[in-house]
This record gives sequence, C-alpha cells and structure tokens, in this order.
Amino acid sequence: MPDLLLELFSEEIPARMQPGAARDLERLVVGALTDRGLLFEGIKPFAGPRRLTLAVSGLPAKQRDVREEIKGPKVDAPQAAIDGFVKKTGLTKDQLKIEKTPKGDVYLAVIERAGRDTALVLAEILPEALAKLPWPKSMRWRTGDPVRWVRPLHSIVATLDGEVVPFTFAGVTSGNTTRGHRFLSSGALTVKRFDDYEAALKKAHVILDAEDRKAIIFEGVKSAAFVHGLEMIPDEGLLNEVAGLAEYPVVLIGAIPDQFMDVPAEILQTSMRTHQKYFSLRDPKSGKLANRFALVANMIAEDGGKEIVAGNERVLRARLSDAKFFWDEDRKRSLESRIADLKGIVFHAKLGTQYERVERIAKLAAEIAVKIGADPRKAERAARLAKADLTTGVVGEFPELQGVMGRYYAIHDKEDAEVSDAVRDHYKPVGPSDNVPSNKIASSVALADKLDQLVGFFTADERPTGSSDPFALRRGCLGFLRIVTENGYRLNILEFIDGSIKSILTSEAIRPRADWSSEGVPLIDLLIGTRSMREMLVKADAIENPLVFAQQVVNFQVSRDIQREEIINYVLGETADRSSIAGFRVEQLREKTRRLLLEFFADRLKVALKEKGVRHDLIDAVFALGHEDDLVRLVARVEALQAFLKTDDGANLLAGYKRAANILKAEEKKDAKTFISEVNEGLLAALPEKNLFAALAKAKAGIAPALEKEDFASAMRQMAALRVPVDAFFDGVKVNDEDPRLRENRLNLLAALRAALHQVADFSRIEG
Repeated sequence: MPDLLLELFSEEIPARMQPGAARDLERLVVGALTDRGLLFEGIKPFAGPRRLTLAVSGLPAKQRDVREEIKGPKVDAPQAAIDGFVKKTGLTKDQLKIEKTPKGDVYLAVIERAGRDTALVLAEILPEALAKLPWPKSMRWRTGDPVRWVRPLHSIVATLDGEVVPFTFAGVTSGNTTRGHRFLSSGALTVKRFDDYEAALKKAHVILDAEDRKAIIFEGVKSAAFVHGLEMIPDEGLLNEVAGLAEYPVVLIGAIPDQFMDVPAEILQTSMRTHQKYFSLRDPKSGKLANRFALVANMIAEDGGKEIVAGNERVLRARLSDAKFFWDEDRKRSLESRIADLKGIVFHAKLGTQYERVERIAKLAAEIAVKIGADPRKAERAARLAKADLTTGVVGEFPELQGVMGRYYAIHDKEDAEVSDAVRDHYKPVGPSDNVPSNKIASSVALADKLDQLVGFFTADERPTGSSDPFALRRGCLGFLRIVTENGYRLNILEFIDGSIKSILTSEAIRPRADWSSEGVPLIDLLIGTRSMREMLVKADAIENPLVFAQQVVNFQVSRDIQREEIINYVLGETADRSSIAGFRVEQLREKTRRLLLEFFADRLKVALKEKGVRHDLIDAVFALGHEDDLVRLVARVEALQAFLKTDDGANLLAGYKRAANILKAEEKKDAKTFISEVNEGLLAALPEKNLFAALAKAKAGIAPALEKEDFASAMRQMAALRVPVDAFFDGVKVNDEDPRLRENRLNLLAALRAALHQVADFSRIEG
C-alpha cells in the first residue's frame, strides 16, 4: 500500500512552537483523510529547526466506491420541494426513483460515486490542511499573498509511493527535493519515500527525530562533563528546547570566570539557561555548581570547537557581569527597607497593591501559625518580607527567582533562619511534583499567601472558567490542600476564609474602583442618566454585588433629580454604619464568596485525592454537611466512609437509604411538608418498626460521640448495625398505611433514618 511523505522546509521555526506544530499537522491531515474515507496503517510527525515532516504509511491507492440513498419529498409534494431536492442531489428528476412507503410514494435519490485516486484527493486536502495550521505567531512574506506561515516557506516535499503529489501552497509548488544542514551540506536532495528521505538527511548532517537529537545531547553533555570530573544538572525543559535549535547537535564545554563564582548558583544557572541555553554542571563530591558549562553547537568545527567556545564565553561574561552587578547592588539595601517599595507595585486593579496584600498576608499568617503550633511573630515577619524581593534588580531580570533571592537577601540581613527559609518556600508547591513546605513558619506564610489570593480573586469575581484560569487559582488551591493534608495541619478553613473575606472587604485600599463593572458595563454608567428613583431601584435590584453599587453611589455624583440620600438608605439600610465600608450591606457578597470558595475547594480536593482512589461523590457527601472544614478530618471521614461502603453492610444500607429517601421525596412533595423525624413511640405497631426505632436511637447515641472523638471506624460500625433492621422494616412494614397517623409516624421514622446517616455524610450525594 502507498505511503505519503510530506515535508515543509522553511527558515528557522522557534523551538517552543515545533512540538505543537507537529501535533497540529498530524491532527489536520488525519482529519482530512478520515473525512474522505482514506484509512491508513500508521502516521508519525517530526519537527526540527527548519522542517515539519509527516510520514503516513499504508494508504489505499484510491477511495472506495460510494453508494448513497437519500429519501426526498412525496411524489405529490409541491413542485418547489421537488425542485429543491433535485438541486440538492445534483440529479435530474428523471434520474430519481420512486419508493413505496406506508405513508405514500416518495422520491429516492441513488447517488453512486466512483472512488478517486488517492493522489488526486491528497492534492486537494493537503493545501487546505496547511492553511489551517494554527501557529501561535505567523507572518506574510509574499506581497499580495494572504497565506501566513511561521517563517518564509522554501520548499514542499509531497510524494505518494515515490511519485510527486502536485499542489501549490503559499506560492511554493510541491516536489521531491529538499535540503540538508545549512552549513554542513550543499545542493538539493532528491527523495522518494520516507526511508531514503531519513537516510539522505542523516548523510547531510540532519537528525530528523527530535527524540534522537535529545538523546545525542543528553549523552553528549554527560560524557563531556565526565571528562572534567563533573556531572550534568538535569533540565528536561532546556533539553527539549535545545533539541529544537540544532539539526546536528555537537556538545562543547566552556568555562565560567572565577570572579562570578561568588554569585548565587541560582542566578548563574538561570542566566545561562534563560539567555544562552547552556547546561549547568556540578561537582558530584560537593554538589555545588562547577565553573564549567555545556553548550550545544549546530556545527562541526575544524578547530574542534575552540573558537565557538571562546565566543560563547565572551557573551557569557557580559551576561554574568550584569547579573553580578544586580546582585551587588541589591545587597546595598536591606530587605525590610524594600517593603515600602511594594506600594508602587499593583497586585491587581481590584485588589490593591502588593504592599496592601502583604499587610493582609502577615496578619493571616500569624493567625494560622497559632493554630498549627508555630511562632506567630516569625510567621508575621516572614510574610512581611516575602514579597520584598520583587523590587530587586535580580528578580526584575529573572522573575523566576522570586523567593529564592528573597532568602539570600534575608540571610545577608541576618534574619532568623526559619524566616529566611519561609521567604523562599512560601511559593511552594509550584506544581504537582514540587514538595510542600514542611517548616511550620513557611507553611503559615504559604497558606496565608494562597488563601488571600483565592479569596481576593473570588471576591473580585475573577474566578476560573472552564477554559481559563489566568491567575492559576486551581494550582494555588491544590497547593493549599497539599500543604494542609500532607503535613496534617488541623485547620478550620471556614474560619480563615471568613477572616480573609472580612480583611479584604474592610481594606481601605481596595474599595471598589470606578472600573468595577456589572456585565462589562462600569456601574457608574448604570447610574448616570437614570430618570427616576424607580428606574434607579430597578437597576439596584439587578446588580448582584451591592457593595460595589453602594460604593459607586457614595463616590460619584449622579443625576440631579435622584435623591442621593434615598439611594444610600435603599442600598445600605437605615441603620448602616456609614463611617466604614464594613457597615455596608456586604453580607450577600460574603456569603456568595464563601459558598463558591467551598465548592472550589471541594472540586480541587477531588482532584488531589483522585490518585488515591477516593471517590468524588463521597467528598461531595461530606462537604455537603456544611460544617466539616477540617481537611485532615474530612479526608479521614471520607476514607472511612469509602471503606464502609465497600462492605455488604454498607452497600445494603445505602440501598435502604436510597429507598427511604425516594419515599420521603415523593410523600413530602405530595403533602407539601418536610418530615422532621419526630417519631411517636406509642404509634409503633409492627415489630420491624419498633426494632428500627430502637436501633436508630442506639445508633444516633453512638455515632455523635464517635464523630466527636474522630473515631470514624466506630461511627461506621454504628451505621452497619442499622442494616438488618432497615431491611426488615422494608420487608415487613407498609409505609403508606391507610391510617394517616401510622403513615405520618412511619415517614417520620424514615426521616429519623435519614437524619442519623446524615450525621456522617449527606447520603443523597452518594452514587450507587
């Protein structure tokens, strides 16, 4: 079966775009082939500095013949309907057939299409697919041509079974010639199939597969480092990037001048990695950064690379001179003296400056520290210093070093060791593979930082959406959960959420600005131009955030015919304390933020516990109680509940609960009331209901103390004891008895069962 070879040869493609472009090319071509009924055996994309390649194997020589039957209108339908059907099918009326159906005779179009040669189909679909390739950034390079590509396109190879598939894209006509390495080869390479194409490129000093280039670089750096008694510092991201920069990678070793070795290793590594794409090396004995680096050249030099190394060392000296200058200048000021500079850095337009945020974090960190057994003074000190390095020259040049540099400056200022470490570690964890801070001071600051961020953005209505999370709130929430659960910190998160909300809403600095909006319209614009008090009040009711509305009214002059005092009274209430924003009617906003945050925490906890095999519905069931916000206790309760439900007693009790809940739901709807589990023992007639009543009384008395002691295994045993009496009740008792008193009492008994189980979790949320 024929194979397709497709290569797009251009000027240098940015390394970061290559993997995505290869995937997109594969996706677009696969979609186009599938739509035309051209199935294949295999496909593999390749990406490199100057070419995108796609190899498709096992294509058919031609499409399959297609026979399609399309039913049309009735024979006696209006002529316009018949004409429309004829036009749609491309046939004439005489070519239509008539089919008898139970509803009458209808026209039937039988369309038969012979399969076309695959080469002809490819000539149509390939330029269409190439035009759809979604480059992050692209350019036009031909005057008057609307086609865009990442860089100027030079040639296209397109062959099927060795023969050229003719088409034109971006002014380039497809053929069977390509080129090798820019400097190490010359002349065109004529190719027919993938095998000879790959071999020809290798001979012309081009390694086609990015994975092969990565392996060459990795082994080359390891070997070159070993010669100098050093070892490579692993860097997967840099390895991927450099593999996209060199078609024929050659590893060389350069030296770092001794004058820069007193600069923190993180600065040297970041400068070499970010600006020069060099691999850092270390001494395996001391573990410290070595005064050597590995670079990857795209060239075989006649002098063994000496001139290349010398040139790179000159460039590196200039880079490191800048870094050393920043490092030396930054240490001329203490970290504490930089805190005031944070007033000039806006954290977010709706949430004030970094200085204002640090004030909130410091207060919150001290409160958390008390709860987890840390020194609140150290936690507060660390929180105040945590963001100060944002004003330094090094962090301005290398933002990824924030926190890391803060620790160095704190150590230089002779701050407490725990405080210095907390300045560095309060950003942790920065990803799923990163460790959480185990130091309690660092944990306090990290938790406060993440919680303030979450509460702030939720209060400002900047929540994540299904497709967007610009402020990384999901990552921040997962980090918060990991710090709490992995360290076993016993925190009631609702207490701190409420405190953080209050701190944000009462902050003088973040009172709502004029640009706070409702559905994209600045609220002041909703006020200006209103013609009556009635219209104003309608708009006030439509605004979900009364805090914002109230502040707009207070801060801005509105139409003259509207009584300012009337609006303030309406929005704030007659008894509001107008001297402070805390006196505004913010309860609605507070409750909304609280509710949405708890839902968000529950969703993130499901993600965090997914790898442990914890069921998401059980997390919902426990969170639904509304009072369980100690995450360590919550996880223990969920795990105990999951273990219980895996037993026969648990599965059967859940089935009994579902049956009881369904009966109650139907009868409560019918009676328009809620049964509240007040059972009249004197009305218990049948033995099964008496036994269930007694079992419920015993279970309720046992479950509550067990939960109080956090003895969840005991609580589950108490629930397990209900399994037999519940089964017996449904087997031997008619709930909807003809006697209305017996019926209501039995429904209350089922409500008592519901209430007893809801001490542990909301069983209505449990699936199964």
